[in-house]
Amino acid sequence: QGDRATDCIAVYLESFQEPRSFLKIARQVARRKPVVVLKGGRTATGRRAASSHTAALANPVAAADALMAQTGVVQTHTIEEMYEAAALLATQPVPCGARVAVISNAGGPAVLCSDVLESEGLRVVEFSPKLRTLLHRFLPPRARPDNPLDLVASVDPQLYQQCVERILASGEVDAAIAIFVPRVFGTAPDVARAIHTAATGSSKPVLAVFAQTDPPLQELSSIDLCVPCYRFPEPAAVALARAVRYGQWRTRPAGHIPQFSDLHLDKVLRLLKKVRERLCDRGGWLEPIEVQQVLSAIGLPQPKAAVALTADEAVQTARQYGGPVALKVISPTTIHKSDVGGVAIAVEGDLPVEEAFRRVTAAVADARGALVQQMVPGGVEVLIGINRDPLFGPLVAFGLGGTLVELLESVVVRLAPLTDRDAEEAIAAVRGNKLLEGYRGSPPADVEAVKEALLRVSAIAEAVPELAEMDLNPVKVLAPGQGITVVDARIRLQAVGLKSLAAKAGRG
Repeated sequence: QGDRATDCIAVYLESFQEPRSFLKIARQVARRKPVVVLKGGRTATGRRAASSHTAALANPVAAADALMAQTGVVQTHTIEEMYEAAALLATQPVPCGARVAVISNAGGPAVLCSDVLESEGLRVVEFSPKLRTLLHRFLPPRARPDNPLDLVASVDPQLYQQCVERILASGEVDAAIAIFVPRVFGTAPDVARAIHTAATGSSKPVLAVFAQTDPPLQELSSIDLCVPCYRFPEPAAVALARAVRYGQWRTRPAGHIPQFSDLHLDKVLRLLKKVRERLCDRGGWLEPIEVQQVLSAIGLPQPKAAVALTADEAVQTARQYGGPVALKVISPTTIHKSDVGGVAIAVEGDLPVEEAFRRVTAAVADARGALVQQMVPGGVEVLIGINRDPLFGPLVAFGLGGTLVELLESVVVRLAPLTDRDAEEAIAAVRGNKLLEGYRGSPPADVEAVKEALLRVSAIAEAVPELAEMDLNPVKVLAPGQGITVVDARIRLQAVGLKSLAAKAGRG
């Protein structure tokens, strides 16, 4: 990163030997210099070809994607994309916004370019009346000063230079893409020089597209240009979108890892030591009451719940809570209880509770009673979880919960420990996150409470290596200021040495 002769770092990766070192170093480097990465081995076959150990990872693709997202690395998926992004970032200023101007002498390529820009989240903005009037003074009679700006088959280099210069100087855009379709062989070099002149000294990136064939860009091979040149408009638009996202990442605060005074990790370690002894150091799933104790120790709210061993106990518990309850079978071998009929929700009244208890406990052969839980009305359901990867370490997952997990198939993964910025970006990246903001008249949810829950889960994932899995789904996110409630949760310990856990518990 200290080499002044290097403007951009391009890396091809197949695997990570020390991903957490990469996380730390890449975060620092990307603040000063763009890093473009092409990650190979994204499929099972590719991972086997890349190295032997990556094929055995639980979810190497999601972990690698999380690593890139948290470091500000510009991730690409083909060699061509890597060179296209690097060519832009090595020669042009980093974009400071997402407003783009498209200048072209052919309408079709300009439209295609604009479509890709908009689909990538960039904006082909409308020019102000002042800029339109300025452009109109030197445009051809049939050209309209719109964005995209169609120069109607013009091959005038001076016109390209004037348009690019005026648009960049207007302050209305953050980048420009100039597209040229040659009408006569030999015209491209002069237009390229004009675009080069217009871009020289500008604080905003300029990209050039030359629709050359046989071979591509042959006429420009001997010209020393400061602007990156592309053969088609779509790759230029994608490269610019990657540069814009990198610029947005670099300008945001770095984030910090918060400390919670009420995060009682000592209690968690002492509890897990007892669980390990119960499991004879083999690892396995915690009992419902043990799960409740862990969540309570790390400050995650839960509805009232108690274990009922008989139908009469279930009725008595439901009476104490008042209102509807949920009943969930307790079984050491059944993970997804609802799939086998082991869950009953919104049950109210003595007889319905008794019948529900008998029904859910009859759903499995090894039932050990049922958890009777107070129902939580309303809220948006989300998923928060932990999965420990053999190479990448603890991963924190977030997505919309309940049945929406399977419907939307959108879960965002980040490496622990999370910064407050990591948590914010994970929430924003989930498909369907508008439900948390209040979509089409629905009330907004407590996004700040979700962020805090992610950070608390991250803290325990980092502090307790014996924690293999934590699945909180659904988590009800209530109205702003009312927090969250973990409605259902599972926790699994991995089979690691008891001495390590005992030593930690003793220190706590």
